[in-house]
Amino acid sequence: MRELRYPRAERLHLIENLHGREVGDPYRWLEDDESTATKEWAAAQDTLYAEASGRYTARDWFAGELRSLLGAGAVGSPVWRGDRRFFVRRTADQEHAVLYVRDGDGPERVLVDPGALDPGGLTTLDAWKPGPDGRLLAYQLSEGGDEESVLRIVDVDSGDLVDGPVERARYSPIAWLPDSSAFYYVRRLPREEVPEGEEGYHRRVYLHRLGRPVAEDVLIFGADRDKTEYFSPSVSRDGRWLILLAVRGTSSATDMWIADLSDGDLERPRLVPVQENVDAGLSAHVGRDGRLYLYTDRDAPRGRLCVTDPADPRYENWTTLVPEEPEAVLEDYALLDGPGLERPELLVSHSRHAISEVTQRDLLTGEILGVVDMPGLGTVGALSERPEGGHEAWFGYTDNTHPSSVYRYDALTGRVSVWADAPGGIDLPDVKVEQVTYTSGDGTPVRMLVVSPAAPAQGPRPTILYGYGGFRISLTPAYSAVALSWVRAGGVYAVANLRGGLEEGEEWHRSGMLAHKQNVFDDCAAAAEHLVATGVTAPDRLSVMGGSNGGLLVGAMVTQRPDLFAAAVCSAPLLDMVRYERFGLGQLWNVEYGSADDPEQLGWLLGYSPYHNVREDTRYPATLFTVFDNDTRVDPLHARKLCAAMQEATSAPVEERPVLLRREAEVGHSARSVSRSVSLNSEQLAFLAHHLGLSVE
Repeated sequence: MRELRYPRAERLHLIENLHGREVGDPYRWLEDDESTATKEWAAAQDTLYAEASGRYTARDWFAGELRSLLGAGAVGSPVWRGDRRFFVRRTADQEHAVLYVRDGDGPERVLVDPGALDPGGLTTLDAWKPGPDGRLLAYQLSEGGDEESVLRIVDVDSGDLVDGPVERARYSPIAWLPDSSAFYYVRRLPREEVPEGEEGYHRRVYLHRLGRPVAEDVLIFGADRDKTEYFSPSVSRDGRWLILLAVRGTSSATDMWIADLSDGDLERPRLVPVQENVDAGLSAHVGRDGRLYLYTDRDAPRGRLCVTDPADPRYENWTTLVPEEPEAVLEDYALLDGPGLERPELLVSHSRHAISEVTQRDLLTGEILGVVDMPGLGTVGALSERPEGGHEAWFGYTDNTHPSSVYRYDALTGRVSVWADAPGGIDLPDVKVEQVTYTSGDGTPVRMLVVSPAAPAQGPRPTILYGYGGFRISLTPAYSAVALSWVRAGGVYAVANLRGGLEEGEEWHRSGMLAHKQNVFDDCAAAAEHLVATGVTAPDRLSVMGGSNGGLLVGAMVTQRPDLFAAAVCSAPLLDMVRYERFGLGQLWNVEYGSADDPEQLGWLLGYSPYHNVREDTRYPATLFTVFDNDTRVDPLHARKLCAAMQEATSAPVEERPVLLRREAEVGHSARSVSRSVSLNSEQLAFLAHHLGLSVE
């Protein structure tokens, strides 16, 4: 085989003085993906990756396992409109989930099938919401992974286009009026009306009347707000109350207003503040009983549910219905108030150390009436109910060996039953799942889920340590074809609940953000050390894996603790934390990371920024960067720059511990087809298997 060599990358002597700090940036030229130099470098990296990956003999085996395990398919909870129900399902032979509708006991009908619209698999269904009576459906599609959703309205019975397309409505909430004649929604300003480089920001709330040109939509809110703010409008079932939420970037701090629409002035609602300039999360809806239900972490980091009068929603009028739990995080709730019940019931889900539990409570007082039997130690999705009320609720459920299923809770009997299973049959490996607790560097206990072969180990096993640690995202038990494929091959797959997530509430999140971000990396290093100390694995058999913010985690691990890992997979990562705000949607995230424009915060960022902490003559782990050309969130320039820096700095032979870059066109940061997922994940696992010594049959 031909000797592998890294492509030449010019190293500039580029040093800037930022707030009195000398900050080098030798590979800034790789930020420009249109330059000839960058294109030639990227093409050479493609050739290098093709040569190296051709030696990873496990790729086909993992591809077969992944496709088999993904053959379980998936099914979503129903959204009811009278006897009409909407739901998504993906069968083993489908590349994407399909949206269906079914009336009563009649046959189900396809409403939106991304695969039929685009046999190439590059179109995704990003969001959908039926009108109040189920006659109309709003749905959003994007192409090529760019997540730039286009909104359309169709007649559910005929399938005919009623309105749209509406562009720049990326993941917009749809707040229908009761008669489906209009809806509030969110749309970005057109490119020509915003400064260059800010096309991904500047959202506004509009009222759209069906059949009218989008140009006539009435601006409702947002003109004088921060360019990074996200808005979420909703309308109560009776059409009386408009609720409007606003958050800056990815912050949890929520401003909220409510307006009484009963005066009929839909275009100029009088917004009354519920919460403004308070550093706390808040969401709300008006129940069928007329009370305003408020989910908040204000004065309750693990969450509580309050009620108040929507006509006078000042904080001093809030009454706690479900108080904060000392060790569980409030997740969701559903109101069950149908005829035949002895008393109206509140169904409440919590997550206790990342494991879901559901309780029955009195709707009026919040008193606990009982505990609902769960299918296992897993994750419960959103609780849904019939909009008109009733005694039933539905929720999705998954765990490490249980594909997504939907369960139905009946308040008349207190029983839970399967409503819909994942449609495909699968052959599961025999695995053992264990939740362990280890101690981080500052003494904080951290939990980790370890999935391993059921057979006793004969020594340290090749292990993947997966983490995320940010943006209030919890890593809870879930069916994973990647994890199960790795375990079937004889490896261990560990998921650490690092600080920065919401596994232990908002305080857990905040202890892993801004000035405290290093805690996340310390938690991950401690997880690796625990896996080694307990004999699960050894440093030459251990890898770290993550994407997006988890890619930042991986970058920090390989630059801070290269001694702990033999290999790493770093996907769609943030890695240059000094300049991240200048690209993609980076300005949304300074509430989580901080900004290099602030002298103190620059210090935080430089302390862990992977690109700025590469050290010459260091034996770095074998590292695979995977990036996607249509990623509109995290620009691939991050991976290009760190890849070049590590290739120049590593002391490890390229044949033994290569630093590689895998590029993929026509996909983005988020959803992708099954075939694309199989291709990416099989190559990642084959890379890790090769460098961790995992053999497959």
